[in-house]
Amino acid sequence: MEPKYKRVVIKVSGEALAGAKGMGLDEAMLTDVAKEVKQIHDLGVQVAVVVGGGNFWRGRTSKSMDRATADYMGMLATVINALALQDAFEAAGMPTRVQTAIEMREVAEPYIRRKAISHLNKNIVVIFGAGIGSPFFSTDTTAALRAVEIDADIILLAKKVDAVYDSDPEKNPDAVKYDTLTHQEILEKNLQVMDSTAASLCRDNGIKIHVFGVSHPENMLKAICGEKIGTFIS
Repeated sequence: MEPKYKRVVIKVSGEALAGAKGMGLDEAMLTDVAKEVKQIHDLGVQVAVVVGGGNFWRGRTSKSMDRATADYMGMLATVINALALQDAFEAAGMPTRVQTAIEMREVAEPYIRRKAISHLNKNIVVIFGAGIGSPFFSTDTTAALRAVEIDADIILLAKKVDAVYDSDPEKNPDAVKYDTLTHQEILEKNLQVMDSTAASLCRDNGIKIHVFGVSHPENMLKAICGEKIGTFIS
């Protein structure tokens, strides 16, 4: 199979890593994600990963807590996931580095753009943890920002849902699936693919997005090779 992209950012939601359990980490799901990433890594694609933290902490659901504090807790949750992914990736035979936007040198490198690009050029997988290091920004925004910074060709959004719909398909059986969208349509229709800051950043910098289900084997490989699955946003 021939990859369509040379360098990609894969955004993996925390909820996806929880698998059927809904909370925490599902070891089988970690192994499955590692297998999928290995398939595209073996094609010579340079891979960066941004991971969410919703399987451990969703700050916005805590109404009584200070928002900045809640967001910092969420950033720390993403580091737990980043370390778990690093372990799974290395078990699958991929050299991996975790870089965090909040320094914690005992467990990861601090985020340095040039160092991240250097790792990628050596075909080392880079996992970005702790968001962008500031509250009030989501991990979707992190994925968009890092994609722009490292000059990635596309963001692959691996989600629990298999595509973008006009409403939540788990709650509405009549939800309509979109095969293609523009960044502007995401903003105008208020589709919950990613937050408006991330969508605007992708639009303004011409970053393509491919949304697909993380639970389907080989979806990542299909997306890398340009197959029509999920929803393509450009």
